[in-house]
Amino acid sequence: MAGLLTAQAPDTLKEVTIVADRGMVVSRTDTVRTCNSVSVTDAFAPIPGACIMDNGGPAGLKTVSLRGMGSPHTAIYIDGIRVGNAQSGQTDLGMIDMGNTEGVIIDYAQNSISFTTSKPVFAEGRKIAGRAMLQAGSFGTWQPLARIDLKASDKLALSANASANISDGDFTYGEGLTRTNNDIKQYMAGLDAFGTLEHGHYHAKAGWNSAERGTPGSTSWPSEDRQNDQNLYIQGTLENHFSGLYTLNLSAKASSDKIQYLSTWGDSDYDQTEYQLNSSHRFKINDWWEVSAAADLQWDGLESTYYNSTRLGTVGTVTSVFSFERFMAEIAAEYQAAYDHDEATAEEKDRHCLSPSIDFRFRATDHLDFVAFARRAYRIPTFNELYYAGFGNPSLRPEDAWLTDAGLEWHNSATGRWSSSLKLNGFYNILTDKIISAPDPSDPTGYTWLPYNIGRVEAMGMDLSANIRYSSDGWDGGLYAHYSYQSALDKTPDSFTYGEQIPYVARHTASVSADISRKGWTFSGNWNARMKRYDSSGEMPSWNTLDVNLSKSFQFDGTSSLTLFASAKNICNRSYEIARGYPVPGRNFIFGIDFKF
Repeated sequence: MAGLLTAQAPDTLKEVTIVADRGMVVSRTDTVRTCNSVSVTDAFAPIPGACIMDNGGPAGLKTVSLRGMGSPHTAIYIDGIRVGNAQSGQTDLGMIDMGNTEGVIIDYAQNSISFTTSKPVFAEGRKIAGRAMLQAGSFGTWQPLARIDLKASDKLALSANASANISDGDFTYGEGLTRTNNDIKQYMAGLDAFGTLEHGHYHAKAGWNSAERGTPGSTSWPSEDRQNDQNLYIQGTLENHFSGLYTLNLSAKASSDKIQYLSTWGDSDYDQTEYQLNSSHRFKINDWWEVSAAADLQWDGLESTYYNSTRLGTVGTVTSVFSFERFMAEIAAEYQAAYDHDEATAEEKDRHCLSPSIDFRFRATDHLDFVAFARRAYRIPTFNELYYAGFGNPSLRPEDAWLTDAGLEWHNSATGRWSSSLKLNGFYNILTDKIISAPDPSDPTGYTWLPYNIGRVEAMGMDLSANIRYSSDGWDGGLYAHYSYQSALDKTPDSFTYGEQIPYVARHTASVSADISRKGWTFSGNWNARMKRYDSSGEMPSWNTLDVNLSKSFQFDGTSSLTLFASAKNICNRSYEIARGYPVPGRNFIFGIDFKF
């Protein structure tokens, strides 16, 4: 469900970004500033090149991919550390607590999406801050959230949070049909410690998720099956600068993901354990040259009703960055390897690859930048893609992709009433043995979804976005628009889908967002459209939606605020499906109250 406001327009971050398990990268990044509790699908809707998959309703699996690469190929990070999950080999974004997230970073060069946790903010002279929010609305939905922040010392802040998502989930679609078995009871909690050192900082984090949900299946093949999730992770990051010449980044993580399926076909359990240890070392040789080396080690163990497997993965990266007054370039080489062991068959598999990349930015004027990158992106199939009972395909081959991008960015950030920006990027990607999940290609009208390789995919297109804002005399408002064109074609010789758009990648994507604020009142709206989408059965209907939000904030003694809000989603009551057979709710509403102190 939606939150208080829509996401604000993406804006450009620093050209040099630190990512915990990759060292130093000259990133092609946008950021979405999430306003309070924005839902995952709402947050990504305005992003150029983003493909949202939502199986419909509160309990549906929600994933995202960039520029036709597929959701398993799109890396997801929380506070710089990569997320692993046993949910069909994909990261279920519904398990990420958006109420405690302050921003989402989209990195096109690294094909990754990073969520950053909100840091505590204390009023002058106070050592405690907090928040309590309650949302309620359509489908019997209740979403409480509470957070308390404590300033333990000048160098340490602690934060604790808890939230829930409870919904009956049933909704009407089409000609009076009802989507059932879509209920969810989800509880999340987290602890964070933010600390500063003499020459650096650290962040320790623990997160817990527990959910019971229905798995309604498709409209053609409905299901009464159930799913239970239990997820726990502990992670930490540390960055320390030594005399300005050397910077050390360390991160570590331990996590446990448990999924239980209760099915008429037989119950099954999946337990996945993951350990990560990542380090990067950055050396500032002189004012214009920096070098970094990163090394990562990850172990995964998966135990299930049907099979047991382990994987040891390593990644090593060497990067050199050159920065001049108007020119910045990065040259990198990444080595990736994975070693699998299947206990049932005693089968051993190992895969490895060396991936080079180059990325540069040229500042032609104070307002205009030219950017380009090229890199190899190699992805090894996940455990579940290979072995998942009823879903896995042991014969899957790794994906091997070459990504290229070139574009220009114009920005006018001069102080004054108006600010604006414009971005235009063209991209061309070649993917060999691309892995997709769709109905079995040998029986495209069937109901069994399997992962399989498409021998060769050529994806090309463009992203165009524009943003303009006005702020003066108590008024603040903005307009953001984007259009994306993606031609992602199956170019496998002798393929029965040769020359056709690959499943679920929209050829045309458009979005327009607007917001205006004055004297505590805020009104915002977001229109989204997806056109020319296909799956194994053929072309899917195009769709568009319009969402609106209204809120009023009251300030108390300069340190506390109370906000009342209402959101209406899909107000034109469009009936559509993001995945065929998985309808998305029509018109729905949510109301709430948010208190901060």
